[in-house]
Amino acid sequence: MARAATTSDAFNAIAEPRRRDILTLLRDGERPVADLAEHLRMTQPQTSKHLRVLREVGLVQVREVGKQRLYGLDARGLRPVHEWTGGFERFWNGSFDRLDAYVQRLTQHHASTDEGDTDD
Repeated sequence: MARAATTSDAFNAIAEPRRRDILTLLRDGERPVADLAEHLRMTQPQTSKHLRVLREVGLVQVREVGKQRLYGLDARGLRPVHEWTGGFERFWNGSFDRLDAYVQRLTQHHASTDEGDTDD
């Protein structure tokens, strides 16, 4: 079975855990490929392949400083992912609101049963 192209969009690109790790490292600022490879315990060629995919979908930018190439996060490419996951925010907020209400009821019930206890 043929594998789907990983460079078609941000969703496919970030499906790979190592690429998400790279994006996490780049949140703190630009880094050369050698630094990324060292942090990820990967070879430079492996890291470069992941960076190429991330560049192709617009999640990473590269800038040359002298002979060094610095890679940086371009979070604008994550907008489609953010917009899609944002659609679930109402679901999660509702779930957390229901959980909070349940905990409040338990706390009130526990407090009212403790008031009736006398151990004199």
